Amino acid sequence: MTTDTPVQDPAEAKKAFKIEREDHKLEKRLCRQVGEAINDYQMIQAGDKVMVCLSGGKDSYTLLDILMKLKQRAPIDFELVAVNLDQKQPGFPADVLPNYLSLLGVPFHIETQDTYSVVKKVIPEGKTMCSLCSRLRRGILYRVARELGCNKIALGHHRDDMLQTLFLNMFFGAKLKGMPAKLVSDNGEFMVIRPLAYVAEKDIIRWAEVQQYPIIPCTLCGSQDNLQRVQVGNMLREWDKKFPGRLDNMLKSLQNVVPSHLMDRQLFPFETLHTTGVADNNGDTAFDAEPLLQTSSLPMQIKVPLSVE
Repeated sequence: MTTDTPVQDPAEAKKAFKIEREDHKLEKRLCRQVGEAINDYQMIQAGDKVMVCLSGGKDSYTLLDILMKLKQRAPIDFELVAVNLDQKQPGFPADVLPNYLSLLGVPFHIETQDTYSVVKKVIPEGKTMCSLCSRLRRGILYRVARELGCNKIALGHHRDDMLQTLFLNMFFGAKLKGMPAKLVSDNGEFMVIRPLAYVAEKDIIRWAEVQQYPIIPCTLCGSQDNLQRVQVGNMLREWDKKFPGRLDNMLKSLQNVVPSHLMDRQLFPFETLHTTGVADNNGDTAFDAEPLLQTSSLPMQIKVPLSVE
């Protein structure tokens, strides 16, 4: 008796198995990293109602996906509600997110506000629109969170976003300021959390491909390729390609700050500093270079241009 069932090529079967195994490892890594960030910063507690801001991009899709997976396994009970702000951008496919979220079975709310027209009217052509767009979105999302009874607002910023913000503030704002994993909202009413704080953008890109999310491109800030953030992002990606581990160590540095070895007089009392006549148990750190982290894969001497044109 013959059948028409095709015989799978062994090489192709081996390749498919390898891809499936790598995708499974990626899923475990994403869940582990998000879980660690939530635990390290105590982002979510029992009884919380978390508003997950969903833009239609890869980051926010991944955020909602992983939070839903962790919710099923968590020893505590908390709620998730996905919220999208439809800013009435031309060509925005208004049916994509409602259809996707309905199939997903997660509670959701679509808020429609024409901020696109406001931004385009106020900001001259060619100028950065992110600042005004962000302020408008923030006010609307705070109101929606209040109406939905949410006490936490989850954003989809990842590790690379945080490092980009650090360098942008250094290069263009003359501040050593990053993007915190957890902070109180401007109005003091909500806790804003970033559960993807430990997650690399390249892993999110791969996971979005695996999950085949219905990505919706942004025609405001997402369409501006001359942004300083884009240029800094390109710089970081080049570093990550040439020197694996560098971005991870940079993120760790934000968690290991030594105020006495910076220059902020508000953080450390340099003006009143005086000798004690007592040896420091940690040794002489004024001249000795700090050792590299044992886990670092960076070479001792690296020459990389820091300029962002």
